[in-house]
Amino acid sequence: MSTLDFRHEGAVAHVWLNRPELRNAFDAGTIADLTQCFRQLAQTPGLRVVVLGAHGKAFCAGADLNWMRDMAGYSWDENHADATRLADMLWAIASCPVPVIARVQGDCYGGGVGLVSACDIAIGTHAAGFALSEARLGLAPSTISPYVLRAIGERAARRYFLTAERFDAAQAHALGLLHEVVDADALDERVHTLVQAMVSNGPQAVRAGKQLIGDIAGAAITPALRDQTARHIADLRASEEGRAGLHAFLNKSVPPWQQGE
Repeated sequence: MSTLDFRHEGAVAHVWLNRPELRNAFDAGTIADLTQCFRQLAQTPGLRVVVLGAHGKAFCAGADLNWMRDMAGYSWDENHADATRLADMLWAIASCPVPVIARVQGDCYGGGVGLVSACDIAIGTHAAGFALSEARLGLAPSTISPYVLRAIGERAARRYFLTAERFDAAQAHALGLLHEVVDADALDERVHTLVQAMVSNGPQAVRAGKQLIGDIAGAAITPALRDQTARHIADLRASEEGRAGLHAFLNKSVPPWQQGE
């Protein structure tokens, strides 16, 4: 995974985009490496949280120039296959069973906005700038659109998909793309605080909570959905982790997943 810097210690994995000289722009190698990395993480026992960050000044500048030159000569079938690989990469991140935190230290354009949108939580610095810039190239943010729409909503997408204008971190926060904006020197501390918050929670409960959001977001509140949610909490209450957590709470003791921390 030459395009990534990967570190895994205990319950936490850090994945860093590692092409700073190219502003961490995507190419076929980066897409393949990220897909492989997150598919492996999905199968990693004991993993609780993943932090996705980037080395250098930019988080991700979108598509690599040389990669775009190659795409300009692709047939429809080649373009479809290439876009499918990008779609698979975003899904590998979004479907990771544990929370993924985007650590956004700098500019984020095009597919980079898709990366941030595919994560569960996004923290950025005041210096970060954003753009869904595809329309400037005669394109549209097609592959990333399901994740970006989920992050910023249809109304905001109608503006930024169509204007391709740049917006700052404060606006990204207002739109819901970023959960928080902090000073650059406070970024790592804030990400660490969020990591520790999730590691302190029941590991299966966190996974179940993430899955629950995917299952019910946007669904109509029907009798079937109400029964699904009732079954979901019943499963958790009856589980070994759920029983241990409730016992610890009622007895003011430390739950088993926090022991030894």
